[in-house]
Amino acid sequence: MKLRDAEPRDVEAIAAIYGHHVRTGLASFETEAPDAAEIGRRYEAIVQGGFPYLVAELDGVVVGYAYASLYRTRPAYRFAWEDSVYVDVRFAGRGLGRALLDALVVACEQRGCRQLIAVIGDSANAASIGVHRACGFEMTGTFRSIGFKHGRWVDTVLMQRSLGLGDSVPA
Repeated sequence: MKLRDAEPRDVEAIAAIYGHHVRTGLASFETEAPDAAEIGRRYEAIVQGGFPYLVAELDGVVVGYAYASLYRTRPAYRFAWEDSVYVDVRFAGRGLGRALLDALVVACEQRGCRQLIAVIGDSANAASIGVHRACGFEMTGTFRSIGFKHGRWVDTVLMQRSLGLGDSVPA
């Protein structure tokens, strides 16, 4: 497996991976899969904002991706970022999510992020909760039945990891 910075040429693969999760899962609360053009716009905004955007490749094929962006846009939140990690379902369980998240944590810390937040769709999403826990995230809370998707109410799990100096000194 190779991890690298995402490039515009990866947008189609990213859109396909994400689209599957939107259509079939609860990790994302979007109900309609965005097309590649929309994923491209989102990619550009993240990269131009100075945030990390990574992909995992196997034999030259993009099989997963991870990025970070602001947790919230108000200025006081500027050191708190939110992570997103998605793996092609055909390659789940091979450690790709863990490798992507480990690399994303390093990239976020290098860019000055102090708090990395995971907003995980579905409290039954043991894989995502587990990989975040394995990467040093701590459970901070759960919003019960905050979303409605695929005919049922869905929780959102919040996890957090301090990076670098965290909150030990002022920014």
